[in-house]
Amino acid sequence: MNDLEKKDLYDRVEQALETVRPHLHVDGGDVEIVEVTDDLRVLIRWVGMCESCSMSAMTLRAGLYEAIKSKIPEIVAVEAVNGMAFVA
Repeated sequence: MNDLEKKDLYDRVEQALETVRPHLHVDGGDVEIVEVTDDLRVLIRWVGMCESCSMSAMTLRAGLYEAIKSKIPEIVAVEAVNGMAFVA
């Protein structure tokens, strides 16, 4: 994947995350993209209250992964560098 393709993919992931961020912000949390890898995995980092939330695994699977996958079907996994991973 070239730099332009990677930037486009990163931007698309960011747009998908914007759809779930309001729900995270309500509880004082957020998520940031660490990397979109060449093998189409999205690495995220939980921030704020999401770092220690017991529901992070469910949010990753049912919120972040679904939001990203619905907009970018080629993504194969979403993994938290400071928590759980979800791979379809």
